[in-house]
Amino acid sequence: MNVLVIGKGGREHALVWKLKQSPRAERIFCAPGNAGTALDGATNVAIDHSENDRLARYCAKEKIGLVVIGPEDPLAAGLADYLRGKGFKVFGPSKDAARIEASKVFSKQLMRHADVPTADFQVFDHPDPARTYVMSRDYPVVVKADGLAAGKGVIVCKDNAEARRAVDRIMAREEFGAKAGRHIVVEKKMEGEEISVLALISGRTILTLPPCQDHKAVFDGDQGPNTGGMGTYCPAPIGTTELIAELEETVFVPIVHAMKRGRYPFQGVLFAGIMLTNQGARVLEFNARFGDPETQPLLMRLKFDLLDLLEAVADERLDQFENRIEWDPRPAVCVVLASAGYPGKFDTGKIISGIADADGLPDVKVFHAGTKLDAAGRVVTDGGRVLGVTALGDDLAAAKARAYEAVQRITFAGMHFRTDIADRALRV
Repeated sequence: MNVLVIGKGGREHALVWKLKQSPRAERIFCAPGNAGTALDGATNVAIDHSENDRLARYCAKEKIGLVVIGPEDPLAAGLADYLRGKGFKVFGPSKDAARIEASKVFSKQLMRHADVPTADFQVFDHPDPARTYVMSRDYPVVVKADGLAAGKGVIVCKDNAEARRAVDRIMAREEFGAKAGRHIVVEKKMEGEEISVLALISGRTILTLPPCQDHKAVFDGDQGPNTGGMGTYCPAPIGTTELIAELEETVFVPIVHAMKRGRYPFQGVLFAGIMLTNQGARVLEFNARFGDPETQPLLMRLKFDLLDLLEAVADERLDQFENRIEWDPRPAVCVVLASAGYPGKFDTGKIISGIADADGLPDVKVFHAGTKLDAAGRVVTDGGRVLGVTALGDDLAAAKARAYEAVQRITFAGMHFRTDIADRALRV
């Protein structure tokens, strides 16, 4: 089977790398892909995810048997529906189902309707009442842009003045785009530890994957602005078997049933960001696709044919794989190397050296997130998050040590990274 992966980040490189290991995979294509997908044997295709018709023609020409859509933007724009309508097999939810990520307002209202535990919230479509509301709160709030904002449209506020500024940034100054900031959600800030739980969803089957813990803030000790993720580890020890069973019952089952009843059933991977509070587990948000960087350590640990799994989701045969998926018992740690200035403005085109050196270490894989090959065939930076250095170890401390050993072998101008990935679990 020929497979086309849509996207160009670390998640897509990890998907390409794992799909390539399937004995059933013939040729793997990636649109548009990055330096890593090309170096790992995929054919990069210079077609943007918004060019539906070109993608469909390319799928027909190359006899693509399965399309795997990585990022949220093409899902929110309805690419899965378009390609399915042209007769192609697709892994990824419909446009209607992808609203669970594409609209924070839709997601929160769906949670309320399905009785899924989440923070108290209010929705606003104009800055004036939103400003009045946040200034009258006697507790900290989180202000969220309704639409997609590349993981940066959520502002955690420590006081009323900061909340008011957040309303202005999103709604008045339109920092995250006019469309994304047309509506906002203001919710009570939750305190606790955060974990990421992903589940493959198909028909009536919900298959949860091992829990991960992401590190959103750009600097050590969870300081600085939020990013798309500066590193993660899997499995997260706080994600106990009992907790995952509870989340299946209180979060995944009711939300999947609610979507089915609403006639926009979910098919693909549903990602729940969970806050473990004193009052119990609460949903922060849902994503309608594999997480980045959660996918990297997850797929490092997966000892099973990913192509079989993703195709079973697309065919609604996922029930055949219940209790059959094998995982490497060793934990994995992923450290993200970022460009100077990220998550703000950053330069690209910096030459990267040492990737092959790092990749040469046992149990290490360097996943490319924001890279490309220049005219001379050199790997250069092409994004804010540049690489996801991922390693397995006999225990979490060993996985962390191996990941940072690999990080030390890589250099590019302005490279920065967190040095405390997985420390929270190691302290416990």
